[in-house]
Formats: sequence, C-alpha cells, structure tokens
Amino acid sequence: MNAFTWQRLIVILCVSSFLIGVNAQNKDWANFARYAAANAELPKPAKSEKRVVFMGNSITEGWVRTHPDFFQTNGYVGRGISGQTSYQFLARFREDVINLLPKLVVINAGTNDVAENTGAYNEDRTFGNIVSMVELSKANKIKVILTSVLPAAAFDWNLSITNVPQKIQALNARIKAYAKANKIPYVDYYAKMVTGANKALNEQYTKDGVHPTAEGYVVMEGLIKEAIDKTFR
Repeated sequence: MNAFTWQRLIVILCVSSFLIGVNAQNKDWANFARYAAANAELPKPAKSEKRVVFMGNSITEGWVRTHPDFFQTNGYVGRGISGQTSYQFLARFREDVINLLPKLVVINAGTNDVAENTGAYNEDRTFGNIVSMVELSKANKIKVILTSVLPAAAFDWNLSITNVPQKIQALNARIKAYAKANKIPYVDYYAKMVTGANKALNEQYTKDGVHPTAEGYVVMEGLIKEAIDKTFR
C-alpha cells in the first residue's frame, strides 16, 4: 500500500471516528422523545374538531408553559422544543404535526437558526426548511399559518453572532413574500413587538431580549387567534 493510499485511509478512519462520536452524542438529535408519550396519548380529533398544532422552539414551548389556558381553552396543541432550529423542526414534522391529524399548523421558525444553534446560519436553507414544512402540510391537507421571527438585537448564549436584526428582518421579508405569493396567512409578531434603533424585542414584553414574558404572549395571542379564526371561516 503506497503512502497516498495510507493517507487516504487515515483520513477516512478519522472522519468515520468523528461521525461515530457525533452520532453517539446525538442519538435523538431531533428530540422525537420529547412529545412521544403526549402524541401517543392524544386521541384522534373528532370529526367536527379543528385541531391546531403550534410548531416551534422555546418561544412556543414557553408559551404553553406560561399561558396553558390559551392552548387548553382553544384546543391548541403546542409542539415547541427549546433550542431547536428549523432543521430539527423538519425532521420531527411528521411525528409532531402530520401524525396528529390537525386541520392547521402554525409555524414559527428561525430564531435559533440565526443564533447558529445547529451550525452556521444559511438563510436559503432555513427558508427552504420552512417551505418544505409548508409543502408537507399541503400534501397532507393541513392548512398553514406562517409567522415572523420575533425581534432580537443579540443572543446572550452566542454573542459572536453579528447583524442579528438585519438577518431577522431579511428572513421575515422572505417568509412574508412567500406567504403572499402562495396565499398563506402570515402573522407579523415582529412589527408589534420591535422597538428602538437596534430593532430589539420591546422590553415591555421580555426579560432576556429573546423570549416573551406573559405580557408578550398576550400580544401574540391576539394576533394568532384572529388569524386562526379567519382561516376557519
């Protein structure tokens, strides 16, 4: 075996070892386990039921925890997982949305993509993940509401990220344009919650600059409830 072949073999072995290590640490990268039991216990919707699933990250998960009555009273199902990006949403979309047989899904994606929670931010790929979720929904006769990424000036857990407001604005503009072109309802949380020259989340609605407080969720609830009700008319 010549020197070049040995070098190739060593590289392959190193890469393989790395991938095995990554897989060992991320056996449930999409966190299918988070809602596995809840999904199994959720009965099939009644014929007259208009089930709505909220797909999202910690903003959605915190919403259910902060205002559980909003979800229980309206029959909404929360499927947010803290820290997740649109890549993980897409991976678990069948288990946490399609298989629950909703009439409508509300998708809120992008915050953690911009924060680079699962790798370098690529707007095209994030947008593509959102489009893929829409296409999966349509294929399964599920209505969709797209929502804006909430404003944020920076992310405390990753302060190395630059131009956060600009990235969020650009992604929101793209989602909004896609929604308009495809006649999909679009709920603009951003416009109602942004403030200041740094385009931050209004301090009246947050404590950490990213996640809404109870007051912030009240604003979001008014916007999304109106859109849901209009969709079902």
